[in-house]
Amino acid sequence: MSSRTISPYGTWKSPVTADLLTSGTVRLGDLAADGEDVYWVEGRPSEGGRFVVVVRTGAGVTRDVTPAGFNVRTRVHEYGGGAFTVHQGTVYFSNFQDGRLHRQLPGADPEPLTPESARRYADLEVDKRRQRILCILEEPGDEEPRNTLASVDLRTGEVTTLVGGNDFYAAPCLSPDASRLAWLTWNHPDMPWDATALWMADVAEDGTLENMHLAAGGKGESVFQPRWSPDGVLTFVSDRTGWWNLYCLGNGELEALCPMEAEFGLPLWVFGMSTYCFVSATDIVCTYTMDGFWNLARLNTRTGRLTPIDTECSFITGLRAGDGFVAFTAGFPSKADAQVRLDLDSGRAEILRRSSEVRLDAGDISVPEPVEFSSQDDRLARAFLYRPRNRSHRGPEDEKPPLLVMIHGGPTAAAPAAFVLKIHYWTTRGFAVLDVNYGGSTGYGRPYREVLYGRWGEVDVDDCAYAARHVVDRGEVDPDRLAITGGSAGGYTVLAALAFRDVFKAGASHYGVSSLEALTEDTHKFESRYLDRLVGPYPACRALYRERSPLLHADRITCPVIFFQGLDDKVVPPDQSERMADALRSRGIPVALVTFEGEQHGFRKAESIRRAYEGELYFYSRIFGFEPADDLEAVEIDNL
Repeated sequence: MSSRTISPYGTWKSPVTADLLTSGTVRLGDLAADGEDVYWVEGRPSEGGRFVVVVRTGAGVTRDVTPAGFNVRTRVHEYGGGAFTVHQGTVYFSNFQDGRLHRQLPGADPEPLTPESARRYADLEVDKRRQRILCILEEPGDEEPRNTLASVDLRTGEVTTLVGGNDFYAAPCLSPDASRLAWLTWNHPDMPWDATALWMADVAEDGTLENMHLAAGGKGESVFQPRWSPDGVLTFVSDRTGWWNLYCLGNGELEALCPMEAEFGLPLWVFGMSTYCFVSATDIVCTYTMDGFWNLARLNTRTGRLTPIDTECSFITGLRAGDGFVAFTAGFPSKADAQVRLDLDSGRAEILRRSSEVRLDAGDISVPEPVEFSSQDDRLARAFLYRPRNRSHRGPEDEKPPLLVMIHGGPTAAAPAAFVLKIHYWTTRGFAVLDVNYGGSTGYGRPYREVLYGRWGEVDVDDCAYAARHVVDRGEVDPDRLAITGGSAGGYTVLAALAFRDVFKAGASHYGVSSLEALTEDTHKFESRYLDRLVGPYPACRALYRERSPLLHADRITCPVIFFQGLDDKVVPPDQSERMADALRSRGIPVALVTFEGEQHGFRKAESIRRAYEGELYFYSRIFGFEPADDLEAVEIDNL
């Protein structure tokens, strides 16, 4: 302790620079297993945010598959996912620049498979028997895009619609003998975590679907990730009991495989999500979360026995089975997340790729501490606390650290209990960070998720305010230096907390919503009716939309705010931030607006990510009156 320099909080020299957040850092995406090989997608800020397929062969060789000039990404539902698949060494993928499906044979360059058009493709499944790709197709419609379950002929590129009529489709899943197909649908105003229907059909030799019928799901039930066992039993995750648990349809009867008060599923924000996989006809390797921490286990489908698999992981997703192994994306409490290959016989876990080459000293790592606290109406709410930590610095005895309350997006999502480099950007500089899983977050059962229904802008705001007060009351942070930050839906909660609660002294909104009316009138199809549940049907509940829109109550915000906004954002259009900044500027409130050309919803370019972090740090230094150790480019702050 005595070897550390006593320095004011916020001024500590940090090993986590803004450059480190992008240099040698990648965004880990979808996984696929093909025989002995593991494939995955990684987003590279250093290459302009390009997404690349990478393979780790059974011989231990790692190499890029996607050549320069291609970007493996899709914009179906705008959020994408499921942009590639692999079959016997051939990679099929959606290319972001033109939206076309491409085929890449081993050792060859990609070749376009579908014709030039305005179509988009996602959730790819190979039907080798009929020489086609099954997929979710999105194409222009009269009032909104049209989504269908479709096929693409591997010989001609011809696109054929197999099933249409519902608003949304996902997860086409072909049985091992290619005789049956399962898939998910849902319709406005439901989101996939509200109600999905699981369908089954026989597949004729010509590829048409026969005997279509509803297998599970419907009103008030969210079905997630249908999969066939090797012997042809349909398995899926359902929250019919209030918890996302595993079920199967054996002999037409629905059977719960392992009933628990735990979540074996996730909100289907993107295509291709996976929380379990078959490793034999009777054995599943699965992941589930309890109290915010994820676990890995092996489940025998005949006996229901769940056997834990010991790992260091605190977050696990993307499970895929290969020859004698499973692969998955893992988060850790004190290490960067990684793509992992776990040998099923030996139990040996091999790190295939970490998201960051940054290696922090143990003295610089702040481990997440679960926090439970009472919120409004004595509701139990949850968060993870990260204390300031730096091996070279400590704060003065008579000073408490500033607190940065972080708000995850969604809002139907969750803050993981995992090493997040952006959190350590702050804690190594002397900030305490509180990552809040407010009511409405996932991982704690359907009732906790539905607390937010009809009350977005109230429950989330209360929980963030109560979370901050909780750590203040414990004497852990400075009540005069409380800041709140979030992106997208989290940005909305930031602005609502500043407008409707008198707790925080500064805020940062990253591409956040300021007008609920504008959001529901000008957003993409996937979320166009999301607010029906979170607020109420529009325009019938227009008064509520206006009551909870920070833009219409900007006169109630009295503390400084900084905005970061991509100018090509189609999810939360730029005028949401611009109008809010103008409203505060006109009232003399200190405000800054930083915009990025060519960025969409979330920042992917290294220079944008770097500017956002350094800009936010600079902003807090000016507001809270400390001198950061970093050499920061100034941000223009009006009215300061």
